[in-house]
Amino acid sequence: RVRKKKKKKREGLDNTPPRPLEVCPLSPPGPAWTGMGRAGCCCRGAERLASPSMVRRFRPLLLLIIVVCCGARQCQVATPQCRIQKCTTDFVSLTSHLTPAVDGFHTEFCKALRSYSACTQRTAKSCRGNLVFHSAVLGISDLMSQRNCSRDGPTSSTHPEIHIEPCNYHSRTQHAHIHSHMHTHAHSHGHSHSHSRPGYLFCGLFGDPHLRTFKDSFQTCKVEGAWPLIDNDYLSVQVTNVPVVPGSSATATNKITIIFKPYEGCMDQRVYQAVTDNLPAAFDDGTVSNGVSGKVRALWISERSPGRHVELHAGYIGVTVIVRQLGRYLTLAVRIPEELAQAYDATQDLQLCLNGCPSGERIDQAGHLPLPLSPPALGLQQLRRPSYSSLTQASPYGASQVFGVEGAKERCREQLEVQDIYFHSCVFDLLTTGDVNFTVAAYSAQKDMESLHPHRDRWRIYPRGSAISTLHSGSHLIKQFALLLVCALSAALM
Repeated sequence: RVRKKKKKKREGLDNTPPRPLEVCPLSPPGPAWTGMGRAGCCCRGAERLASPSMVRRFRPLLLLIIVVCCGARQCQVATPQCRIQKCTTDFVSLTSHLTPAVDGFHTEFCKALRSYSACTQRTAKSCRGNLVFHSAVLGISDLMSQRNCSRDGPTSSTHPEIHIEPCNYHSRTQHAHIHSHMHTHAHSHGHSHSHSRPGYLFCGLFGDPHLRTFKDSFQTCKVEGAWPLIDNDYLSVQVTNVPVVPGSSATATNKITIIFKPYEGCMDQRVYQAVTDNLPAAFDDGTVSNGVSGKVRALWISERSPGRHVELHAGYIGVTVIVRQLGRYLTLAVRIPEELAQAYDATQDLQLCLNGCPSGERIDQAGHLPLPLSPPALGLQQLRRPSYSSLTQASPYGASQVFGVEGAKERCREQLEVQDIYFHSCVFDLLTTGDVNFTVAAYSAQKDMESLHPHRDRWRIYPRGSAISTLHSGSHLIKQFALLLVCALSAALM
């Protein structure tokens, strides 16, 4: 009887069908993915992963994974009808011209967010399997919470009217950038970068003279006489240099001529000219501004220190020029849009700011500035050392001394803490001329560069061959090697 029961039990087990394995279907992310419910989950433990608390906890990680995957074009499950790209493009066009400094920024940004949200709702059905869509929905929710934007309220038009000031370069280029951005995304879905935001270039001249070109090449030149710094279709800047002391090839600037060329609908041609002891706060015709369109001036002069510091602002072409007189000589600093700096023909190729000084006019040796072996015979009586307070002002013409190398370095160190090319130019000028005004010139030139140069990471230039230059070069090579190593490891792991 016992044997019969065991036999029946074995037969019953053998006839029992095996329990099927639970497998999750390869379905697109549904409500369970967003933490809105349990639909679509059939794996054990999936309910816990889809809970709202877990989604909130790991939301930053989820968004990061989505952005990385979609950036690599590997994880996106798109459908032809999904219009999330259009929604995102419209949002960018609505907000790209907004800045926190503008009145009504908060209101306009919230209106744009509500428009973005409404657009995603309209295309939600066709974008169910699109990871970009789901990340956009989460991003909109987070931004609305951060900005305290209400869900209900007015929305923005997808084609806002932007008022253009024709005599303001920033206004013109901003409108062109927004228009090209919308056009590019509408027709080629964002693979063209030919209409990026305008870039700016810097050029400076000071001292004996020392030239910083548009390419951030630092040169010390002779260039005696009249030389063009800038000469394009919109602006011309010419300087005249004279010898500083007998027995030295160094010169310094005693005359600057700036021509603002006519611009149709905004202004006529204007000429500004400064010479030693005559730094006017007006153009040659006596005017201080020219061309007014709406609330914008096309060109104007601002006198910061009478006879010592003048700034010229050409809003119609986005140019700023700073002219100073320190001692007997003048300094110059210019910021100009890159596209305008490149607007010249073959007859205008001699531009020191663009191409640097001719090789025959260079005093430095490929970036290395050799110091004079001994002070030149200045024919000047060595004077009492000025007080520290006088260093921030131009000294009288006769305030010259005979400096040794260490004395020159000590004097320059009082104004220039970082021993970059401005510091070494200061030492060179003191050894060459003995004129302490060149210390102030180097300091002022550095400050003007910091106020006009658009790229902070390029401010510092060190003399070639110096310890600091070698250190920076070595550091750059180490960074490049480390980056290549990381890339190689990433490729191996993938």
